[in-house]
Amino acid sequence: MRFVLSIFLMLTTFFYAQNVQLTILETSDVHGKIFPYDFVEGTKTGHSLASVKYYVDSLRTVNPEGTLLLDNGDILQGSPAVYYYNYIDTSSSHLYADVINYIGYDAGTVGNHDIEAGHPVYDKFAKTLNFPWLAANAINTKTGKPYFQPYHIIERSGVKIAVLGLITPGIPNWLPPSIWSGIEFIDMVRSAEEWIPVIKKKENPDIIIGLFHSGVEYTYGGTTRETKRNENASLIVAEDVPGFDIVFVGHDHHGWNEYVTDTNGDSVLIIGPTSSARDIAKVDINFNTETRDFNISSRIVNLGNAPESEEYLTNFNPQFEAIKKFVDKPIGKLTADICSGDAVIANAAFTDLIHKIQLEISGADISFAAPLSMNTCLEAGEIKVAHLFDLYKYENLLYTMRLSGREIKEFLEYSTSLRYTNIASEHILKLRLEDGKAILNSRGKASPANSFYNFDDAEGINYSVDLSKPEGSRVTISEFSDGTEFYSDSLYKVAINSYRGSGGGGHLTKGSGIPREELNSRILFSTSADLRYYMINYIEQRKIIKPLETQNWKLLPEAEAREKLQKDKLLLLGSE
Repeated sequence: MRFVLSIFLMLTTFFYAQNVQLTILETSDVHGKIFPYDFVEGTKTGHSLASVKYYVDSLRTVNPEGTLLLDNGDILQGSPAVYYYNYIDTSSSHLYADVINYIGYDAGTVGNHDIEAGHPVYDKFAKTLNFPWLAANAINTKTGKPYFQPYHIIERSGVKIAVLGLITPGIPNWLPPSIWSGIEFIDMVRSAEEWIPVIKKKENPDIIIGLFHSGVEYTYGGTTRETKRNENASLIVAEDVPGFDIVFVGHDHHGWNEYVTDTNGDSVLIIGPTSSARDIAKVDINFNTETRDFNISSRIVNLGNAPESEEYLTNFNPQFEAIKKFVDKPIGKLTADICSGDAVIANAAFTDLIHKIQLEISGADISFAAPLSMNTCLEAGEIKVAHLFDLYKYENLLYTMRLSGREIKEFLEYSTSLRYTNIASEHILKLRLEDGKAILNSRGKASPANSFYNFDDAEGINYSVDLSKPEGSRVTISEFSDGTEFYSDSLYKVAINSYRGSGGGGHLTKGSGIPREELNSRILFSTSADLRYYMINYIEQRKIIKPLETQNWKLLPEAEAREKLQKDKLLLLGSE
């Protein structure tokens, strides 16, 4: 009996010595979703890092040594929770750093929206993490070496894992140079080709993981596989740079779980969750320590209704209350309802309020702005800080730029071409169509063919958009709104957000025809804080805000355009 038991124990020990079970988890694009609570709406939600904490702990209880947790960036933007610790309470330790240290991450990659927070925020943040923040292709222009750590080695149960971090190199297309000064973002393929041989020679890892804050669809925005510094190059790297076993992705909020083949004929898993801690990517690895071979299984785990860690919520309740107090602070009163959906369709009080604030802050002649949410309404009555996150969604700076009259017209022509078709069409809004019919979602609503946040209009000038004319020759600027003349060959001061002013959306480059490398020289002034900060101050000072649609621009022919717009509005926004 003892002999049989000894043989059983020997065989059991031998089996488990040969096979190591690893689980690698990835969060991405959490965008400040620290709590299961919407600070803007004042309501509880069903997903947050509280559920991530509960889920990860449940796996660590079963396999503490073999459970790894990675984050793939875009964590410092998207919620009042991170805004408060980025810009308001800057003396306390950053809540998000405290949270992810508490959860126990093993490595992370920097995202473009983390860079957007600015040097004072992300430089300090990186130093407070208990794990490395990676980005091999973000190069320090003074040293020529990575600004952040390029890769990280994790050893668990005799298995050596290398994690190479890459960030989308599109940042200079969206963010002002002051925010990423001293950093060059090089092509992801070029960086991977440089670092994979280094990692293999120096570290000799068993598994190589890519942790890329970059999407998978490399044709997004009209780019191609050959486009240098492609924003979404994760698939290209996985296929063209042999050596990766798993590539964790993010940035595009898509949700991926598929295999591709690299140039050596080896399979590479591409996987990534969506956003806001709604789900988590899970990769299980069965590793044979004798042969050094391994098998992989993977899935995206939905955390929408997962349990929450009560210990986590209790631990960070003081910070929760501090954020809630900030967003609930009354700052003024609104005399009428304003809705972003109206601004998606045409001229509206929603964007005209943004224009008014931009013009007063900048002292510019003209303002460009677009709705940054699809169908958000601010109701008449008390305005709280929370409402400003609906009025202006992103942490853009405000630029004052020098543009010619011709460039202003061409900017508007470009924006118009993104939003409207021809008056003879059934739909004059450009909608997503199939066989000439609007594609409706599960709620019976259509979607714009192009991104609504690129539907800029102008304030400070009077103009018309004639939809009976071909694209490129629709806009006629008659005069400034104060009656002074507008000249195509004169130079004017234009208020514009930093995303657009840095080339985002293509309005200045493709539309106005300004070379991207020339954009910085056109900037006359930039705010030091984000536009929302100035909006809060603006409302606090004036107390009573009377939104007004200035009607400084119109669609032609008016009667026909108005009738068709009403039909399209019902398709796009519904009857509410």
